[in-house]
Amino acid sequence: MPIFEYRCEDCGTKFEKLMRRAGEAAPGCPSCGGEHANQQFSTFSARANGAPVRAEAPAACPSGRCGNPGMCGMN
Repeated sequence: MPIFEYRCEDCGTKFEKLMRRAGEAAPGCPSCGGEHANQQFSTFSARANGAPVRAEAPAACPSGRCGNPGMCGMN
């Protein structure tokens, strides 16, 4: 099951949630109980031969319209 990262728009708290399906509704904020959590872009970590390996940052949007996450014209 994937772990998704969220940010509460009401109080700004960042939190993670283990989700059964990618299409599930965003969870409520564990800090304030708000219902306005937005999924964040995140990297992943993997292990190869016992050594931690971090994913590289995603490439920048060539359109230059990515000032607002989730609104990229490439999606």
